[in-house]
Amino acid sequence: MKTKPVVSVELGHIRFSNEGSLALIAGPCVIEDSTFTVALAKRLARVARERRISFVFKASYDKANRSSGGSFRGPGLERGLATLRQVKEEVGCPVLTDVHCANDVARVAQVVDVIQVPAFLCRQTDLLLACGESGCIVNVKKGQFLAPWDMEQVVRKIESTGNRKILLTERGISFGYNNLVVDMRSLAVMKQFGYPVIYDATHSVQLPGGLGHASGGQREYLVPLARAAVAVGIAAVFCEVHPLPEKALSDGPNNLPLAALPRFVRELQTLDKVAKSLHRYHEKTGRRR
Repeated sequence: MKTKPVVSVELGHIRFSNEGSLALIAGPCVIEDSTFTVALAKRLARVARERRISFVFKASYDKANRSSGGSFRGPGLERGLATLRQVKEEVGCPVLTDVHCANDVARVAQVVDVIQVPAFLCRQTDLLLACGESGCIVNVKKGQFLAPWDMEQVVRKIESTGNRKILLTERGISFGYNNLVVDMRSLAVMKQFGYPVIYDATHSVQLPGGLGHASGGQREYLVPLARAAVAVGIAAVFCEVHPLPEKALSDGPNNLPLAALPRFVRELQTLDKVAKSLHRYHEKTGRRR
């Protein structure tokens, strides 16, 4: 596979690049209510300012892929977008949300900065084209059923719209029933497409449908796997954060506790600097040889 020229994706003062400083995409899995969401966004933004890390807030207005039909899905499109707009106005940070339906894209694009395509839908051509045509940054999560090189076709679909603002996210691959594993080779493979690569620290430790009525998770592996991913040299880490994960209305078992975020970010930034310094060194000495 021939490596394509490296592309960086700009979002205001934020630069997503596999060769630049690590960025953070963080927030709750789902918008539980506007008060909670805005308050959490403010706390996350404070941590980001203190750590001097580029930050994008994420939250879903509708979780259309819950294990059970009775699970909490979120406030829906209108109320959800109103909350995300409030976050942008009151916190002053860019926002990301996922879409499950091509018909939602135009409306969502009026509010958010990054549109995310869920892993289960990463091969849905109409959805990918609608996201590309929106002009927004498009973050596509690699499906749990896809090899990393299969994501090149996903990239080409979005590129066909003229949109080159593409992010690719690794979130593990199915390994038997109710289990995921992360193949760190995926990060290196997807980097060859030339676009910024992100590691989803939350859903990579998910146990899909593991509780029967809901997904479980192995939060204890979130930090070590994130360290390993950052050591590869990536653009950003995606992480769902909640003040009380045991009370979260979605994905609680694999959410990072808010209190653990400052140390988490500090450790990843340290590893990121080392990994990219080594990369620059090898690039420089390789050229000399």
